[in-house]
Amino acid sequence: MQNPQAKLNYFIHKSACVETDKIGSNTRISAFVTIEADVQIGNDVIIHPHVTISSGVTIGDGVEIFPGAYLGKEPKGAGATARKPEFDRIISIGDNCSIGPNSVIYYDVKIGKNTLVGDNASIREKVRIGEFCILSRGVTVNYNTQIGDRTKIMDLTHITGNCEIGNDVFISVLVATTNDRAIGKLEYNEDRIQGPKIEDNVAIGAGANILPGVRIGMGSIVAAAAVVSKDIPAGKMVAGNPARVIKSVNEVD
Repeated sequence: MQNPQAKLNYFIHKSACVETDKIGSNTRISAFVTIEADVQIGNDVIIHPHVTISSGVTIGDGVEIFPGAYLGKEPKGAGATARKPEFDRIISIGDNCSIGPNSVIYYDVKIGKNTLVGDNASIREKVRIGEFCILSRGVTVNYNTQIGDRTKIMDLTHITGNCEIGNDVFISVLVATTNDRAIGKLEYNEDRIQGPKIEDNVAIGAGANILPGVRIGMGSIVAAAAVVSKDIPAGKMVAGNPARVIKSVNEVD
């Protein structure tokens, strides 16, 4: 049954707890949704049951948020982490994005328009994601990472903290990126903890491992299961453990 706010041209289920009045037209908020104050919701938004949206979140027009998603999680280390999280209490979700079931988006994240965040994905604080991207099922993106436009990251891939990924990049399933050559044996130091730099138009095959601080040059290809421990020049294909250049990309069949 529609509540009295229906005259404002949006629907809120009677079991939802909604503390904001900044809701666009033709928006539908389903059962058992929790939305705190200071949330802005655009037009034609669909919020499915059991979604939680914390204060400071801005949601663009045409966004769909599927059941169980959590937008605005505060990062806390519980005294166990070497790195102290720093963040602003904001999230921006661009127009026409899709946020999958049970995905978790921490504070201080900006996602460009027409981007798909898959089921059970996790996006940590200070992450910036471009337009027309795909973060598929179970993808994890760690803190302070930049992802360009039209980049696709496939199922169960981990993007480490302090990582840079360019435009039009394809990263296949089960890829691991890392940022600490000491493997946790030294104290956290922002200057030392550096993820890979993956330039525009790179393609990375399934199960590859990209080690800390390496740069993968524009247009390169990393073969499946390769272990990349050194920089890769632009336009080259690498394979093996450790990864070595086997040909130029223009020689690939």
